[in-house]
Amino acid sequence: MSMKISEKKFNDRVGDGIQDSFMRGAVSSAQTRLYTNRLKAAEELGNWEEWRELGEQIRQHTLENLDYYLMQLSENVSKRGGHVYFAKTKEEAAKYIQDVAKKKQAKKVVKSKSMVTEEISMNHALEEIGCEVLESDLGEYILQVDNDPPSHIIAPALHKNRTQIRDVFKEKLGYENSDDPYEMTKFVRKQLREKFMDAEIGVTGCNFAVANTGSLCLVTNEGNADLVMSIPKTQIAVMGMERMVPTMEELDVLVGLLCRSAVGQKLTSYVTVAGPIQEEEVDGPEEFHLVVVDNGRSQILGSEFRSVLQCIRCAACVNVCPVYRHVGGHSYGSIYSGPIGAVLTPLLGGYDDYKELPYASSLCGACTEACPVKIPLHDLLLKHRQVIVEQEGRAPLAEKLAMKMFSMGASSATLYKMGSKMAPAAMSPFTSGNRVSKGVGPLKNWTDIREFPAPSKERFRDWYKDHKKGGDK
Repeated sequence: MSMKISEKKFNDRVGDGIQDSFMRGAVSSAQTRLYTNRLKAAEELGNWEEWRELGEQIRQHTLENLDYYLMQLSENVSKRGGHVYFAKTKEEAAKYIQDVAKKKQAKKVVKSKSMVTEEISMNHALEEIGCEVLESDLGEYILQVDNDPPSHIIAPALHKNRTQIRDVFKEKLGYENSDDPYEMTKFVRKQLREKFMDAEIGVTGCNFAVANTGSLCLVTNEGNADLVMSIPKTQIAVMGMERMVPTMEELDVLVGLLCRSAVGQKLTSYVTVAGPIQEEEVDGPEEFHLVVVDNGRSQILGSEFRSVLQCIRCAACVNVCPVYRHVGGHSYGSIYSGPIGAVLTPLLGGYDDYKELPYASSLCGACTEACPVKIPLHDLLLKHRQVIVEQEGRAPLAEKLAMKMFSMGASSATLYKMGSKMAPAAMSPFTSGNRVSKGVGPLKNWTDIREFPAPSKERFRDWYKDHKKGGDK
């Protein structure tokens, strides 16, 4: 899978999402639960805003000194016996991982959940050379079996219910038991454990890399990443170049913010800090590779969108977004959904495929308020819109003409008066009572699901003239 998850046009994807009543119900329920849990976890600290300020300061400082911390990380990983590769593009990253697999003559690869490996199409690259790639995260495993893309950053199978999951397992894996979550989890566990023991390579993502120790931090609720890091003889960790912290002290702050913001917990079930195996250690990989992915991040770092790289992938913004609530994750057409996806995806994937995403927002600002590291997401969405219109010149022709006509009418008293007089008659074929019931053009998208008031036959100017005291004075 790559960052792009659908070839459908944006409007078609949104239409599919709106029509999927189950998905909308599942998303609404999950958003409410995660939002409530996050508030409770934040309240336990008593000074949440101070923690947000601290998180923002840590991320800003790290980005301002990213070159230094990346070099420090590389030196310390190398000192511990690991190999570090800096990949400028996603193709370079995938090629390096392919080369490691070829060198090891690997046939089976097991991996934990990682957004950046999806971004670089790692699974596809390994399958091209004959490797079987197995997802070990339960949600990702469900989607892999069903050949379905993720719809949420931390809960990839959010759009499926347990009956659908049971049917997938029954059809694809021969599962014969009920849709009880315990039974299905036990079934998957047995499937995965056998694969773990046979895998030559384990691939993980990286929540944070600690510069001064050369360590990687992984945060999971299932413990699958621990197995991926410890059983296969070769480990490959893949990280976006911005996922750095200077020391363990900063790591402590950000892990606390991440867990509380993502799932409303003080800590997830497993927080693992590891790296290349040391002489005194009895288990772990014999060989360790760290792939640091740029893939456009350097350009973002030097742009007005720099603050988006502060993201710690908690999905708190997704869990409060009203647009995501109604259209779901697949509508974004990217592995990165919600407000963070609407900002990040056009920067990584370009406006050709994703120019609509910055408009998939009500600009209510809930995402900015929820972000634990204070990314001004709604401001960045507005900045995208400005770039699209002013620098890229990508505004639709119909929109340009409509705005031109409105500008002419609004700046001319004569034209405005004429238009307000003509509007009721012009809209009468499409009205029923005092409502527009049959919208035309873009207006149809509104009137199909909402009422739109018909233009009043009595203009406000005329009403005001008749009702104000003192006549025309």
